[in-house]
Amino acid sequence: MAEVFILLGGNVGDMTTILGLAQNLVGKRVGSIIKKSSIYATESWGFKSAQFWNQVIILETDLSPHKLLNETKNIERELGRSNKTIEISGTDSYQDRTIDIDLLFYDELEINSEELTIPHPKISERRFVLVPLNEVAPEKYHPCLGKKVKELLLFCEDHLKVDRID
Repeated sequence: MAEVFILLGGNVGDMTTILGLAQNLVGKRVGSIIKKSSIYATESWGFKSAQFWNQVIILETDLSPHKLLNETKNIERELGRSNKTIEISGTDSYQDRTIDIDLLFYDELEINSEELTIPHPKISERRFVLVPLNEVAPEKYHPCLGKKVKELLLFCEDHLKVDRID
């Protein structure tokens, strides 16, 4: 069994219900949830929008990283998600969404393919990821950056507001 860290987030619809549905579907189709952070309200990152709700879950899975990615994309679509990003003038742009499921870590693996990058390449840049991740796994070691989550949070240059709501 692999230990996987996932970030759930979104800002469209009844987020309590949507996060609950996402957890249920992940638990049924991906693996057993062993720990979850509180839910955090966060300012949008990369664009102006309503606040997002974010939560980190840790689970155990038998799925390979690429099968895990495919299943989480299926869950996103079922919960109303369209594209991950939209392209504007040759660059990626973010948009409002019902649910986003990001794969943060898969054991200690480092994967860099066209479809999948693990660890998630922007973990260290985003407080909305680091704050809930630090709640559940401050000692988690980032294999590419050589630092623990609590150290990444300490030195994170993102200063957007992240507030615990549950």
